[in-house]
Amino acid sequence: MNITDEEVKEITARVIAALKDREDGSEKQSDKNELDATDYPLYKKHPEKVVTPTGKTLEDINLENVLKQKVQPQDFRITPQTLKMQGEIAKNAGRPAIQNNLQRASELTNVPDARLLEMYNALRPYRSSKQELLDIAAELNDKYQAPICSNWFKEAAENYEHAHKLKGDN
Repeated sequence: MNITDEEVKEITARVIAALKDREDGSEKQSDKNELDATDYPLYKKHPEKVVTPTGKTLEDINLENVLKQKVQPQDFRITPQTLKMQGEIAKNAGRPAIQNNLQRASELTNVPDARLLEMYNALRPYRSSKQELLDIAAELNDKYQAPICSNWFKEAAENYEHAHKLKGDN
């Protein structure tokens, strides 16, 4: 049996394509532990993964339970875990900036609302001294385990110093 060069090329191309398909499939299978764009929106694709801070499921959040006062305002808050899952979806969809924002937001869920507003107001130009911003950075890191946000305040302290935007600079 004589095989032509064209037949060898065709067979080689098929074998390579089959091997590549098998590799791609096994990689996708092993990586499927991570969420990706096909898992968006999370609440529709994986409602079992979305829970409230008190452990209620999405099914528990309904008008009947609200009227029976089985659902509290805290049940309408997002959890750090849900934000991190949304960030994972964003990262695997090629949107790392969105993942970073969601990661930072997940850290801030531990900060009480009133304190969070105070912190953001402290970031306004001419509102805080460098030390006040560094103290907030330490608080975020030590009290709320929010290292990303802590670093953000440290950067703000340095940048405001260079730009003359600290309290007393105006």
